[in-house]
Amino acid sequence: MWVDRDPRVPAHRRIDAEGRPTVEDLEDRIRDTPPPGSLGLLVVERKGTGDVLGYCGLIASPIVPEGEPEVAYELLRRARGQGYATEAARAVLGWARATGHRRVWATVRAWNDASLRVLAKLGFETTDRVERDAVHGDSLFLTKQL
Repeated sequence: MWVDRDPRVPAHRRIDAEGRPTVEDLEDRIRDTPPPGSLGLLVVERKGTGDVLGYCGLIASPIVPEGEPEVAYELLRRARGQGYATEAARAVLGWARATGHRRVWATVRAWNDASLRVLAKLGFETTDRVERDAVHGDSLFLTKQL
């Protein structure tokens, strides 16, 4: 995933000069950190084969209101455009609802049309909040009432 990232993604979310993190590093980090209650990232796997396709989950983000989670997902390039992100995020939204959350946030760069399509399919609505970033692209804030 980190190798596949758009070059506009900030450097702290890309592979460093030493080749870290590796896919294995990221997979281990997600698998070794079980979700605490109603937050956490889950590995997205292809049914039947167990192939790792990416991650999806709920995170506590310092840029959204305290106590309200942000949905986070990312897929390997080979898994994009096949509905996996929508399916995984829909399941995670069900988890959010079941654990008592009433609203979920999503932040996405304005240039990320694929993620904006996923969020639209899931019923997220844009807000007036935008974090301007001339280098990496503006971040849009969206919400979904559960």
